[in-house]
Amino acid sequence: MSEIPGAPGDDGGARHLKRGRRMPDIALPTTAGRSVSFAQLPGRSIVYCYPWTGQPGVANPPGWDDIPGAHGSTPQTEGFRDLHAGFQQVGAAVFGFSTQSTAYQGEMAVRLELPFEIVSDEAFVLQQALALPTFATGGVRYLKRLTLAIRDGRIERVYYPVDEPAAHAREVCAWLGMIDRTH
Repeated sequence: MSEIPGAPGDDGGARHLKRGRRMPDIALPTTAGRSVSFAQLPGRSIVYCYPWTGQPGVANPPGWDDIPGAHGSTPQTEGFRDLHAGFQQVGAAVFGFSTQSTAYQGEMAVRLELPFEIVSDEAFVLQQALALPTFATGGVRYLKRLTLAIRDGRIERVYYPVDEPAAHAREVCAWLGMIDRTH
């Protein structure tokens, strides 16, 4: 069980996402106005999945404050943004991934000045194909926070649960050997 207050415990929801598993060949829209299939991308990609990003002046979904791991999507995204040059240096493409619409994601991408694409799975097609873990509140289903490291269309590593969203990009960088874990 996690020691961080409000952090999600490991419920086993990603246990089936094994190293070497082939990504399904499903093309999804991105905030760059194109479609991407993680099965077709050469090299390494880091895909961080998050439940929902808020917008200034818009209320959180009902009960959001009571759901362990629900908060933190914006700080997590900012972490990947701030370390993006380092990911590029080691040839790792970064993608955000949620079930929000591309239009909704686009507002966030512009507001946060993201140098990478956000991928929309609004119809839950990839979520269903991989059985990605979800939760529901207010009658709406959301992805649980997790990150997939994908190499040449196959899962290389899975981060689940993500206990500290704001520090998660740094954790992934450490795994890639880009930064010293002690800093």
